[in-house]
Amino acid sequence: MSNEILLALGLVLVVKGLGPMLIPEKWSTLVSEMSQLPNATLMRIGECLVVSGAIIAYIMWPSKSITSSKLCNN
Repeated sequence: MSNEILLALGLVLVVKGLGPMLIPEKWSTLVSEMSQLPNATLMRIGECLVVSGAIIAYIMWPSKSITSSKLCNN
């Protein structure tokens, strides 16, 4: 299980680093504009990201996937 957590953390870091690496000017502008948003809006964005991530993690969790061995046993 720790391998999966490290893999997920690594992928998060890769995705988070793409913006500053590929488009630093636009990234800086985006961060600056987001800092001006009200806290309630930032909380709503965070809530949506957490729920979306939890749903994706639940769907992709290895014990939830159908493997060929489960199909062959039926």
